[in-house]
Amino acid sequence: MKIRLLFLLCGCLFLLSCSGKQEPLIRTSLRHYYEPYRVNGFLALEDPSRETILVSDPTIFRTAFTPASTFKICHSLIALETGVIKDESTVLKWDSVDRDNPNWNKDQNLTEAFQNSTVWYYQEVARRIGGTRMKTWLEKADYGNADTTGGIDKFWLKGGLRISPEQQLQFIQKLHKDQLPFSKRSMDIVKKMMVSKDSAGFVLRGKTGWGNQETIQVGWFVGYAETEDRVVYFANLVRMADSSSNDMLFDQSRRGVVSSALNDYFSGTLK
Repeated sequence: MKIRLLFLLCGCLFLLSCSGKQEPLIRTSLRHYYEPYRVNGFLALEDPSRETILVSDPTIFRTAFTPASTFKICHSLIALETGVIKDESTVLKWDSVDRDNPNWNKDQNLTEAFQNSTVWYYQEVARRIGGTRMKTWLEKADYGNADTTGGIDKFWLKGGLRISPEQQLQFIQKLHKDQLPFSKRSMDIVKKMMVSKDSAGFVLRGKTGWGNQETIQVGWFVGYAETEDRVVYFANLVRMADSSSNDMLFDQSRRGVVSSALNDYFSGTLK
């Protein structure tokens, strides 16, 4: 009886160790990257080769926020997979509504819309996909809470869609490894559109986002940096009160923090 109980206990411990989530390592020193920008920020870096996740705050790591334009990664995959958008060169006609961002006021293809974060383009794409198919694909892809309430062309902007930094890392990692429920063609197209920097040191792929959630502004930069022999996934989340006037610093902090942290990480300064 004692031997049987011992085997059962060992088996349970083994299953727990296999199925349990990898616990992040808290590095409060990561917060200093935000000081030049005078914003509240959270940063997570995941390095599978070292089985390490560094986070500046364990609570924020698993707290869900609006994805804003980082949803365009998943949105593009769904658009390509459903055939609503044929490929990255598919052009949609500008609706002639003059908007604050001059980059939006023209006809553009999927790559341009992705890089410009063109809201009207993706709103039209969402309407063509439709509520039922959108919800189905969000659930298949296990994207955040998969909540599409708030309108088919607004749910990721001012609706119910929420995602945590931890979930962002998980989604990006599955994309990089071709483990999402989309064709390799669709994933390759999106990964190509995500290229932000291609240098001798590493290739950086990512997507920024900027939206409102209750009384705060939420900014993101999520993606991964890849060298010849390793990859580091990142999720940068910055927050600012709506009444703040530091829009330029807020904007710059999304990419700036990641750039500084990755340079330190790859050089060995950040551990």
